[in-house]
Amino acid sequence: MRRRALGVIAALALLGGVTYALVPNGGGADPVRTVAVTGLIGSEKRAFFESPEVKAELAKQGVEVHADSTGSWTMSEQARSASGLDFAFPASTAPAREIQRNWGLQDSPLVPFYSPLVVVAHAPVAQILRDSNLAALDDASGVWTFRMDEYVNALKKGSKWQDLPGAKGHAELSGPIFVTTTDPESSSSGALYVALLSYVLNGNLVVSDDQGVEVARPVLYQATALQGGQKSSSDEPFRDFLAGVGNPLIFGYESQVAAMAVQGQPTGDMVVMYPDTTAYSDHTIIARTENGRKLAGLLQNDPALIALEIRFGFRPQAGHDAFADRVKGVKQPVLAQDLNAAKVKQATVPSLDNLTKLTKAAKGSPK
Repeated sequence: MRRRALGVIAALALLGGVTYALVPNGGGADPVRTVAVTGLIGSEKRAFFESPEVKAELAKQGVEVHADSTGSWTMSEQARSASGLDFAFPASTAPAREIQRNWGLQDSPLVPFYSPLVVVAHAPVAQILRDSNLAALDDASGVWTFRMDEYVNALKKGSKWQDLPGAKGHAELSGPIFVTTTDPESSSSGALYVALLSYVLNGNLVVSDDQGVEVARPVLYQATALQGGQKSSSDEPFRDFLAGVGNPLIFGYESQVAAMAVQGQPTGDMVVMYPDTTAYSDHTIIARTENGRKLAGLLQNDPALIALEIRFGFRPQAGHDAFADRVKGVKQPVLAQDLNAAKVKQATVPSLDNLTKLTKAAKGSPK
């Protein structure tokens, strides 16, 4: 009789267009009301939300997520035109602010987890950079850093791989030295790379006016033009790197590597280098509805979801020590347990208006 009643209620819900279902919880108690939550996510979070474990934990809490993945910088336009969205979840705060403004929201959005931006290389390349003072290795911790001042100087001088000691005999190391990124006009990691370079070029100060944009313009354009065509998703250059093709230096999220390492996937001779001045990718969720706020709260506070965030390489705001404990035993590649202890400084990201000007400068748009 109880099963039949549930079937009738579910049918009525469908007929009435209600966006939730009643699902037995397996314990003989009242069924869990499951709400469908629809939104947009950055592509770097696609694997997390598609994970059966994440789906199961959300279902226990009465949430079923339906999300389309897109570049964080194109998300604002999609969020403006799409109706019926409960949330948007880009990879950084600048596009999040734009979405919040478009939706007319005033409350402070949550940042459930974050990820520092890193430079990824193969071990022989990292050693060549170390020998050339472009990278450093802390022998005690095993953590690598990428020296941003020296890299900016190399960009200004137009340094080539062939100029570096030890590069001879490495056929894959030829031409100008540059880091491969995503397109800064469509992807958060590319935009944050531009923000980071501009910060260093501006004397380790955030660019806050047009003069700062003009100071950074020549090097930003050079660093971008050297790359040729750029991808719109951080997944693509990272997959190329894993396949052994593409540029020797890749700029991406620590979470991409940490997820592989924590899950026991082979990483070969991959080396993670933390820029000694880096930018953090603050994954910011903008909740448009009550269902969206429910999802945001779960991602921020639910212990099981926090553990899964770590499994997918993210650093939870509420689970700093748990992340450090989880990566402590990872030997390849070595990940920084504490970014402060690794002497990694965080660059301040410009305002949305100035960051937009900087990305246009990097792409060669007129003043």
